Amino acid sequence: MTAVGVIPARYAAARFPGKPLVPIAGLPMVRRVWEGASGAKSLRAVIVATDDQRIADVCRSFGAPVVMTSPDHPTGTDRLAEVALGLDDELIVNIQGDEPLIQGFVIDAAVEALRDDPDAPMSTVVHRADPDALDDPNRVKVVIDRRGNALYFSRRCIPARRSDTHEPSYWQHVGIYAYRRAFLLEFIGLEPTPLERSEELEQLRALEHGYRIRCATVAGWSAISVDVPDDVARVEARLREKGSC
Repeated sequence: MTAVGVIPARYAAARFPGKPLVPIAGLPMVRRVWEGASGAKSLRAVIVATDDQRIADVCRSFGAPVVMTSPDHPTGTDRLAEVALGLDDELIVNIQGDEPLIQGFVIDAAVEALRDDPDAPMSTVVHRADPDALDDPNRVKVVIDRRGNALYFSRRCIPARRSDTHEPSYWQHVGIYAYRRAFLLEFIGLEPTPLERSEELEQLRALEHGYRIRCATVAGWSAISVDVPDDVARVEARLREKGSC
């Protein structure tokens, strides 16, 4: 069962134009994502999918394979699916281009979750929520059932804490999705759903249509996604803590 990673990267992000090329400790963010993802043992390759020649040129300069895609895709998942049409791999992994701290073992966890659960159409990754993430709408929280499947994703803090005697577990979502190729091509044809629109979280479309999302938990690592310009300083601070810049 082969797997390939795809990093959708577009220049015209509404909240942060040019985000894939923003320097993080001296390197373009898309390079940090690609190099981190390339450490995944489960992937035969990591491809950048973009509609922008500037991004393509930078990626090729450091050796990343690039697929040019349509400029008309409404989401990164649609861009991912265009690339998947030209691949024979059974598993396609969507690696968000705004996760510059990504490491290979995190991606491996998502892939292994699908390999271990043959009935799950897709998987993702979660870790214990950072305390300062609970009220941050840019860092998505998730609640999980006893079998490790996602119940709901939200930009709000979930579950609610109603008692001082019981501290719930808070899980933070990481922007990685491993899909069975057939389901990915089906997913992009599904009608967008009310909760998806309300939360602005595309993965809720799968849950609302009745599909399972398997959640792999990782420890010893936590995500800092770059959603707005101020997030760059947070990532660079983490890199300094780790001695990586």
